[in-house]
Amino acid sequence: MNILTFDLEEWFHCDFISDSSTWRGYETRIHASTDRILNLLDERQLKGTFFILGWVAEHYPEVVRAIHERGHELGCHSYAHDLVHRMRPEDFYSDTERSLKTTEDVIGEKIVLYRAPGFSITEQTPWAFETLHRLGITIDCSIFPAQHDYGGFPNFGESGPARIRFQGMEMKEFPMNTRSLYGRNLVFSGGGFFRLFPYPLIRKWTRESGYTMSYFHPRDFDHGQPMLPQLPLMRKFKSYYGLKGAFGKFEKWVDEFEPISLLEADRQINWAQSKVIELGDV
Repeated sequence: MNILTFDLEEWFHCDFISDSSTWRGYETRIHASTDRILNLLDERQLKGTFFILGWVAEHYPEVVRAIHERGHELGCHSYAHDLVHRMRPEDFYSDTERSLKTTEDVIGEKIVLYRAPGFSITEQTPWAFETLHRLGITIDCSIFPAQHDYGGFPNFGESGPARIRFQGMEMKEFPMNTRSLYGRNLVFSGGGFFRLFPYPLIRKWTRESGYTMSYFHPRDFDHGQPMLPQLPLMRKFKSYYGLKGAFGKFEKWVDEFEPISLLEADRQINWAQSKVIELGDV
């Protein structure tokens, strides 16, 4: 099962440092970078799932409408691109509620899918699932089932769809998939590592994986974007390396593996037989 998802952000959302009050001062690049993705998907007759940053929906509603009108699924990616484990529960609720309302007002439909920035729902923030449930989210894609720069969820176990239970509620979870390399768990199906690794290796690992959750951003394919000067050196490398050849890799990957959208994957899964993860209070 290969799932096609995107996080709809601007090029300058590659960090968790900058003040959102400064964002309107940056160059706008999201129209061209998103159109390039949408045109390719139209040509291949593929549908994907786009997790929308609420800030983008507010300032560029025409981009969100274009994605929706071309038949793709929409989910929530927070409003202000803050990491969940840095937030208080009440702030997480407000941020998610604002993002949902902003995007739903643009498309006129209820959103039931969510992905946290930086896969930042951790074992220390199980309350986030209860909050998402209260806001009408039924499917989450926020777990990184290993150690991660922004938290991680090492006790999740083998990566694959699961049901998460917490305080009487249940949430369907589609985690990221990982690949062990020299003792480190890496993601190869999106972001910086997709740009870093050569395509034959990405192909090999995808073929060997029974479950692959991709996560691309419009900026991943925009080799003309400026560089944010405030980024730490390693973050600059992860955010900008391999931009020029990334879209060609992406074309090869979708042609070879014909990925499906998140809700199509949901329809194909026998959830009654999926593993259940019980979360206790922290």
